[in-house]
Amino acid sequence: MLAVSLPANGYFVTYKEQYYRLFHLHLIQYPDDSMENIYWLEKALKADFANPLYALALIEDEIQWEKYRYLFTMHINLKLVEQYMFLGNKWNKRNAYFYNAPWKNQNLESLETAETCFRTALYYWDEAVAWSKKANDRRFRWIPLQKVQFWEDEAFRIENGKLNYGRTIKRELDMLQKVREKFEQMDNYYRIENSIN
Repeated sequence: MLAVSLPANGYFVTYKEQYYRLFHLHLIQYPDDSMENIYWLEKALKADFANPLYALALIEDEIQWEKYRYLFTMHINLKLVEQYMFLGNKWNKRNAYFYNAPWKNQNLESLETAETCFRTALYYWDEAVAWSKKANDRRFRWIPLQKVQFWEDEAFRIENGKLNYGRTIKRELDMLQKVREKFEQMDNYYRIENSIN
């Protein structure tokens, strides 16, 4: 039997919208999944927008196009915040148990990695807030964008303070610092415990 080979139909990923479509969530989010999503989302931030004809929303005029670009960039930054939070939580220690003293250095390294992720998330949160302010400008108030209303909801929730990842991230960093201090004090506790025995 003769097999016929057909050419694979492929295309180059070039535009923000194409990179954004590569972003996906898993039921169980492993660090590799988060890092893959971060890669695609950061590529999306750097890429150009596709022609408005291929936008993820219905674009009929220049003002809608401008609002769409602001909302899209805000949304990408929010997704990066979430992914860096997922990633940071994989390395974050919620408590410094006494029996972890022999692995103190490894736990401190893990906390350092988590802190880096949380600080990066904080950077993207600040970016999301800045783009949200642009998207919430008065001239865009009554300009709806069909198919991406949830982006508008995100911008509105940021504006009125109901969506505030900044507060969450700062709480995580404070908790992380307390756990770090407990791990750093373990040398003294471990030495005292061993000298008693």
